[in-house]
Amino acid sequence: MVGVSDMAAKHRLELADKIGSASWRKALETVPRELFLGDAVYVPDKTRGDLWTPVRRSDMSTDDWLTLVYADATLVTQVAGITADAATGAVTGCPTSSSTLPSLVVRMLEAAQIGEGDRVLEIGTGTGYSTALMCHRLGNAEVTSVEYDSVIASRARAAITAAGFAPALPQGDGLYGYAENAEYDRVIATCSVRTIPYAWVRQLRAGGTITAPMGGWMGGVAFAHLTLTDGGTASGRFLEDSLYFMTARAHWPPPRPPMVRGIGEARKSRVDPSILEDRTAVWIAQLAIPQAQISWGDGATFLVDAGTGSRAEALSDPGGGGWCDSTGRSGCGMSLKSPSRRGRGRASRINRAVG
Repeated sequence: MVGVSDMAAKHRLELADKIGSASWRKALETVPRELFLGDAVYVPDKTRGDLWTPVRRSDMSTDDWLTLVYADATLVTQVAGITADAATGAVTGCPTSSSTLPSLVVRMLEAAQIGEGDRVLEIGTGTGYSTALMCHRLGNAEVTSVEYDSVIASRARAAITAAGFAPALPQGDGLYGYAENAEYDRVIATCSVRTIPYAWVRQLRAGGTITAPMGGWMGGVAFAHLTLTDGGTASGRFLEDSLYFMTARAHWPPPRPPMVRGIGEARKSRVDPSILEDRTAVWIAQLAIPQAQISWGDGATFLVDAGTGSRAEALSDPGGGGWCDSTGRSGCGMSLKSPSRRGRGRASRINRAVG
């Protein structure tokens, strides 16, 4: 009869084969992902995107549970601040913590160029799985991981300890880094940030790197890889790879105000609002209006600037000839076309600076 540990080892081997990373293979074969998921995870409702149902280990066979655990998939562990094993039924809200799909974790670690001898600061411990992978390869003394959420931090600490690792695991706002263990060779963020905090730059060694997904309130994400120069400036480029992680808690957007149709000045625009359904275009637009939020409804695209209260509405012109762009709030408008134009210009300047 095959024991649970043998079954888990088989699943880990299959996962390592599927991911195919020579550098991280031993860690993938060794670190038990099941320890970092607790006794339940959430699965999304097939008809409602904001409804999540807990799936419990006790409700399925060991092999089915391990098959779920070692699928190369992101598994949501907390929704609206409620962990899956604490939920008494379906929960409505947005995911607030997850175990990112292992192949994406490895892509992140490889993009950061982490190797033996590196001292690493991880922003966002989450379940602790990626932290444990780094501990296996680098050693406990070389890994520091900061988690914002105290409940998640406590669970991660217990799981990491159970897996046999002992890195530094401070709980707090990772946007401030962790100066006590600086300087670091690598800073990696497993959460998306709107800007790169200078605290991370200050805590790097010369030649060290910052690797982080950068996003905004409109949903566009770019993957930044920066290197610290002797002059104290971190510069680099956005990588071709796109890695999507949850947004850092401190960078969450404010509640989106209700959108009111047909306010302000209306005029024709040649900019198709569907351009804002493209992630690259959205990210470029965020450069021009970094506090903007976007939503869709009733055939219209809505933009609102959380800083100024300005808003724009765009919808197809029933008479043809383009799209109707209705803007304004007390005479202070935000045009759909102006952010895209400003964003393109700003993006070209950034490309020249880092390229």
